[in-house]
Amino acid sequence: MASLQNSPTIHRTLFLNSFPQKHGAFRPCRREGISLLIKATQLPPAASMGFLSQDRPGRREVIAIGTTTPLVFLFNQNSFSFAAESKKGFLSVSDTKDGYSFLYPFGWQEVVIEGQDKVFKDVIEPLESVSVNLLPTGKQDIRDFGPPEQVAETLIKKVLAPATQKTKLIAATEHDIEGKSYYRFEFIVQAPNYTRHALSTISIGNGKFYTLTTGSKERRWDKMKDRLQTVIESFRIFNA
Repeated sequence: MASLQNSPTIHRTLFLNSFPQKHGAFRPCRREGISLLIKATQLPPAASMGFLSQDRPGRREVIAIGTTTPLVFLFNQNSFSFAAESKKGFLSVSDTKDGYSFLYPFGWQEVVIEGQDKVFKDVIEPLESVSVNLLPTGKQDIRDFGPPEQVAETLIKKVLAPATQKTKLIAATEHDIEGKSYYRFEFIVQAPNYTRHALSTISIGNGKFYTLTTGSKERRWDKMKDRLQTVIESFRIFNA
């Protein structure tokens, strides 16, 4: 099986660390036509290890940096749509431009973070969040990178957590949904001031490598795990 670390299609792009140690204030404005999201934050230390190459130029270079500069972004809502509540306690989002959809808990707010395609988080518990990253790839199937455990271990250690933090893979599984392969995995990240329990799902479609990650503080895991599992299981890729 292909090695995820040695694959010729994996060598250059940087991911933003998904586990913030600090968080700042953010203010989401109402979505009317063109929306404005403002987030003043200190971004976390980056997991600045190469993971996925860009086989062709993508719409953004994902760069892992720390900054205290306020981030201000405008985006056109026509590129994706927010549906009405589709399951009790959840809202759905469908990105028709990039070809993916998922559910997130009602009450979470959308924020903009450099290097991530979409992020929703709880205002009071900011480590309770869901984020989506996507990068160009020449691969056609997630299984081309190797078995679930191998891919999960590499993603966690090289991308989803800083090298200075301890990580533990709990489980990794493969799922076939409507003829498309998805990997799902559960893991823990130990930082100096918190422990985060997380779930991720990854897949390939539309020439992109998709990663959705959600999680919470370990102390709130028992309360949140069913909702976070719903988020992971809802993730779908469709033709864009």
